[in-house]
Amino acid sequence: MADPSLFARFVAFVGRGAIAIRHSADGPRQPVYGTTPVIPVAKPQGKIPTLKMPTAKGWEGEHKPTTAAGLKVNAFARGLVHPRNVHVLPNGDVLVAESMGERGNPRTLFDHAMSATMRRAGASGDSPNRVTLLRDTDGDGVAEERHAYIENVRQPFGIALVGETLFVGTSDALLAYPYEAGATRISKPAKKLMDLVPGGHWTRNLIASKDGTKLYVAVGSLSNIGDAGMAAEENRACIHEYDLKSGQSRIFASGLRNPVGMAWEPENGMLWTVVNERDGLGDETPPDYLTSVRDGGFYGWPYCYWNRVVDDRVPQDDAKVASALQPDYALGGHTASLGLCWLPEGTLPGFPAGMAIGQHGSWNRSKLSGYKLAFVAFEKGKPVGLPREILTDFLSADENYSYGRPVGVALAADGAILMADDVGDVIWRVTGA
Repeated sequence: MADPSLFARFVAFVGRGAIAIRHSADGPRQPVYGTTPVIPVAKPQGKIPTLKMPTAKGWEGEHKPTTAAGLKVNAFARGLVHPRNVHVLPNGDVLVAESMGERGNPRTLFDHAMSATMRRAGASGDSPNRVTLLRDTDGDGVAEERHAYIENVRQPFGIALVGETLFVGTSDALLAYPYEAGATRISKPAKKLMDLVPGGHWTRNLIASKDGTKLYVAVGSLSNIGDAGMAAEENRACIHEYDLKSGQSRIFASGLRNPVGMAWEPENGMLWTVVNERDGLGDETPPDYLTSVRDGGFYGWPYCYWNRVVDDRVPQDDAKVASALQPDYALGGHTASLGLCWLPEGTLPGFPAGMAIGQHGSWNRSKLSGYKLAFVAFEKGKPVGLPREILTDFLSADENYSYGRPVGVALAADGAILMADDVGDVIWRVTGA
């Protein structure tokens, strides 16, 4: 056990606003973006990587995010409890997964510091464990009704509707509920379709295939780089494919450290995901990424990253490294890109077709990154150019406070963009001005 007096002083230190433990030796770097990023050489930070996170403050009064030119934003719903993901039903009702990371069992001094920091940042605590239904009854872009739709499920995140069945991805299971259009609550018990391993990266996002025969289930790793051995990572760091007819599942793609948001790109019909890469190698090394997901593809974790750059901290598997696919598009280091939604051309004035990305924001680099709703344009089924910003200013200018943190993104029935903000406890709605 660490020295109690030292621990007390350390926790008191991390309790004061946004702090940084162990800055990068060469200072902040420019973000690494695009299809051909120049990724800095790794500088392993040892057992105490950079730790920096703003204190959760929330939005006060009429304060709200800043939009790109030609856009406007309003609160579709306020006063939620850590909203993480949104799903729009055919009748226009909006389902919101309210959940958060569970309190852990810290053992080391850094674990205690990390735990205290996450609590201060509003990223862990008592999870609401609820799916809430929001209804805009008069079409004014604000939800007038709010109902507890599903309660007492462990850390719900992914939601998908196929026919008359609503599927929910919780941290420990894939659940199926009978769906009734217009109902404001599901009272019948769920059917468990698949056990999932809780802990670690706990979000379990879902997306249905276009023909409604399969579900894709994103499951993040337990650890940063297989720290407890690869046996502990079995059926993790991957996307599962679940066949709704047979009830059988298989690993669709692997080597994805923490895939969360998923979306279909319509031109090529490919599944895309955003992935949170490993920690402890520097501000921009390696970058988080947006990538198409190939059936049977392996994307490198934990052995290597990007273009088969080996991570020397990990016991190696040469065959795995040789088979690793390069991701399509770098999103910058540690942006915590979690939400993903395809935007058809014309969704927002001045924006072509592409992907909207909810970037939750970093906790482990010397200058914060993410904390925005970003956009990546697509041409001929592939990402192009540099990212653009849809919503910004979720941080105070001094980076000490976060007013909000973007997470899940979805298209509303009227074509507006809805985005969950789990620090502001708001669902934001973005349209043309």
